[in-house]
Formats: sequence, structure tokens, C-alpha cells
Amino acid sequence: MARTLTGNAPRIALPKGSVDTHIHVYDAQYPSLPGGPNIPVDAANVADYLKVQAWLGLEKVVITQSNAYQTDNTVLLKALDVLGDKARGIVVVTTETNDATIQNWHERGARGARIMELNGAVRLKDLLEVNAKIRLFDWSCIVQFNGCEMLERAPLLEKIQGDYVIDHHAKFLPPVSPDSKEFSQLLRLIDKGNCYYKIGACYESSATGGPQYEDLAEHSRRIIKHAPERVIWGSNWPHVSGTPEQAPNDVELLDTIMSWIPDESARQAIFVDNPNRLYWNH
Repeated sequence: MARTLTGNAPRIALPKGSVDTHIHVYDAQYPSLPGGPNIPVDAANVADYLKVQAWLGLEKVVITQSNAYQTDNTVLLKALDVLGDKARGIVVVTTETNDATIQNWHERGARGARIMELNGAVRLKDLLEVNAKIRLFDWSCIVQFNGCEMLERAPLLEKIQGDYVIDHHAKFLPPVSPDSKEFSQLLRLIDKGNCYYKIGACYESSATGGPQYEDLAEHSRRIIKHAPERVIWGSNWPHVSGTPEQAPNDVELLDTIMSWIPDESARQAIFVDNPNRLYWNH
């Protein structure tokens, strides 16, 4: 069975100009690198994603460097070259990456650096050094770690200069109560004014599971009500934590998430205004 790339339209149409802020792309000519997981068996590529983009009614996309390719951003940068100004990239920047290289990536559409504590290529120990490098270009970091460590990680996150994104619902493993100290700390980080919360990849951390992901729905509703100007969304396509057959149906997943967002004003902020402010307005 092939990956599902099209189907019925979303129940609620996305606002004009909507942005998917988190996908990965692959190329069968480029196998995974040591230290990373295998690329998906169908090597889900840019042409495949464009079908999903049209299906969901999206107009722009932010491609995030895949763990499979570790510190080699080649496949991502090639995708940016193809997609032009409708795409931006979150690359891996190491402590060895020089300004000329970052400048080249910036000209090709990169606007952020990935920090992935959970088996990623660059970890939290290098966050501030990478942050200092990318501040010259007005980029932001996206940061992923186990949110249950929020109290421990907060002092480091508070030192970040410029904007940053806490990935995938803050990835509490397992999910915590919205009344917990960890969740309260997340809200304090958001209130500081430079932290964004990304809705995406519900299936990776939800304990209640799909199709409604009630535990993450409660988290997201609270944050959307608290600070809609600090929320973005990413599909996490092509959902590489399982096989193509195990991947969630993208429109059903989007319909679920849209049910968490109370009104058109919040949808405009989450799908259009906030991601454009982060990735296109500089």
C-alpha cells in the first residue's frame, strides 16, 4: 500500500496563505548517514509533499532537517532550491559551521537551526553556541526534548537570544497535567515573549492516542487560549516514526487539530501570521 497523498478536503478550510512549519523530505539517491535512522522506504520527497500541500490547502512550507541525514543538509537545501520563496528551511548548524556557510544557506531560504536532544545531530549542550551563530542572521532555533524535564531545562532556554520554538507539543513523555509545575513553566517561557509552541506529531507523545489525542488537545487548547500569538502548527509529514501504512491520515489529523482552535482569528494567527513572522518577515 502506498502512502496516502490526497483525499477529501479538510472539514474547515485553512486560511489563505497557511503555512506547514514542520515537514521532512528525503531523496532515494541519498541514504541515511551513520547515527541516524533509515530514510523511509518510499523516500518521501518534495513531489510527494506538494500533493499533500494541495490536498490540505496549504501555500507555504518549512522543511526541517531530518535526523536520518544528521549534519548533512544537502537534501533539504536542494528542496529549497526547487521550491523557492514558498519554502523555508530549518537546518542543522554545528559549533563548527562558519558564517559564510550560514550566509549561503540563508540566501537559499534557511531561517533556523534544529536542536534535537532526543537522538538528534546537535543537542542542548551546544544550544547557546549555535544560537550565537545564527543571531547574526536573525534566525530562530527549534528545540525538542522531553518536556518532563522542563523545570531542569528552563534556565538554559531562558538564555536564548531571539525567538525559538519548543517542538511537538513540548513532547512531554509521558504527558503531564496542565496543572503541573512543568506545564506552568512552559507557560512562563511563552510569556517571556520569544518562545513559540508548535502543535504537531500528536501521535509521538499522546498517551490517550488518536483520533482525538485528548491529552494533547487539553494542553493545546490552554495554550491557544493563553497566547494564540505564540502558537504554530506543523504536519510532521511524512510521519517517519512508522511505515507509510501506519502514517496518520493527514486530513483527519488536521481536522482534529482545527477542532482545538476556537475561531477564525486564532486560526489566522496560528497558520498564517505567526509562521510568517518567524520565517518570512526577515
